Amino acid sequence: MVHTICDALDRLRPRKDGRSYRDQIAFVADRPGHDHRYAIDPTKLERELGWKAQESFDTGIEKTVRWYLDNEAWWRPIQDGAYSGQRLGLAVG
Repeated sequence: MVHTICDALDRLRPRKDGRSYRDQIAFVADRPGHDHRYAIDPTKLERELGWKAQESFDTGIEKTVRWYLDNEAWWRPIQDGAYSGQRLGLAVG
């Protein structure tokens, strides 16, 4: 997954130094209980409900990366520490 994200960033916002975002990947030890594979089988949804995904994994990741690049004002305060992790938008009542 991380390679797909890096490849999308290489296409959509290349690094100024010309290197791939893949060069920033650093491997760490897995956390205890880490799942080594995440997968779904949409066969039953397709067969019984006629549902079909509108996006492939690759097109969905590309759209997600593009959204984050286009909406930096939304995520930048989180990265810069202005957001301390408090829960927002709580319903009162």
